Amino acid sequence: QVQLVESGGGLVQVGGSLRLSCAASGSIASIIAMGWYRQAPGKQRELVAAIIIGGRTNYSDSVKGRFTISRDNAKNTVYLQMNSLKPEDTAVYYCNTEAVLVGLPGRHVYWGQGTQVTVSS
Repeated sequence: QVQLVESGGGLVQVGGSLRLSCAASGSIASIIAMGWYRQAPGKQRELVAAIIIGGRTNYSDSVKGRFTISRDNAKNTVYLQMNSLKPEDTAVYYCNTEAVLVGLPGRHVYWGQGTQVTVSS
């Protein structure tokens, strides 16, 4: 099994910045991808950004140029630097990982517990 521990959420004013962290631990053989999703009240969960093995990144159009995803492979940790925050960025942010586990076939997907980000105007 894999555990994802998120940190870094909070309350920030419009135009401010926050940095989210997510550390994966457990019986991990390799991590295929790590990413961040968010879910605002009354809306579906959506992809914010992801980073795939090899370092390729993918961003939602709504955050391109403002958010940066990065990964520390040695620590199995993914970061999301969020700049120029807007009220519409307010949501619960969830860490996600797809990993190969020691001794188990296939790929497995795990979610963090979520961290609240609130941008006040």
